[in-house]
Amino acid sequence: MTDPLILGSSSRYRAQALRSLGLVFTQVSPNVDERPRLNESPETLAARLARTKAVNIAQQHTGAIVVGSDQVGFCSGRLLSKPGSKANAIAVLRQNAGQTATFYTGLACARQDLAGKLRTQLDVCKTELKFRLLTDDQITRYVDYDDPVDVAGGFKAESLGIALFDYIRADDPSALIGLPLIALTQQLQSFGIDPLSAKAWEPRAT
Repeated sequence: MTDPLILGSSSRYRAQALRSLGLVFTQVSPNVDERPRLNESPETLAARLARTKAVNIAQQHTGAIVVGSDQVGFCSGRLLSKPGSKANAIAVLRQNAGQTATFYTGLACARQDLAGKLRTQLDVCKTELKFRLLTDDQITRYVDYDDPVDVAGGFKAESLGIALFDYIRADDPSALIGLPLIALTQQLQSFGIDPLSAKAWEPRAT
């Protein structure tokens, strides 16, 4: 019998990404302080938060395989947070127009067995992108269309947000959405879950 799979995130975007692998899972919201530590690099922050989320939930759900992920964006010396409002999203995109940004997506899988032994795997996926030079009208139309107020950087790359960029460079294209599916598939395989195995699948409705 396959160990239960838990997504340690309240994000509907990460849940949607994980569903694309056809896996059966439950979702548990982590209780983690996401504030950066003094002089902590974006890459280190993403890795620490991803691992902390996975481990904290794994210690509460013995035997489950827990997926934790966190993304930190960085542009022109500034961390890119969630705008929280349309006005802030417009301001962020206006400020970043023509700039190059780097996103670090931390991914961790963790499992604690009945003896209390904890096993973890950790990856950090780097994505580099360049924002196009955009007019205020283009930015406003985009924000009205996608309403990207709850995503880091104020854009949704899986939707119209893809039109904001000159390029995106990444080994794992899905990392920018917040859950690197190539890296996740490799981590899950090491824990005995193969998305291409019939045993792991949730049948699609027909």
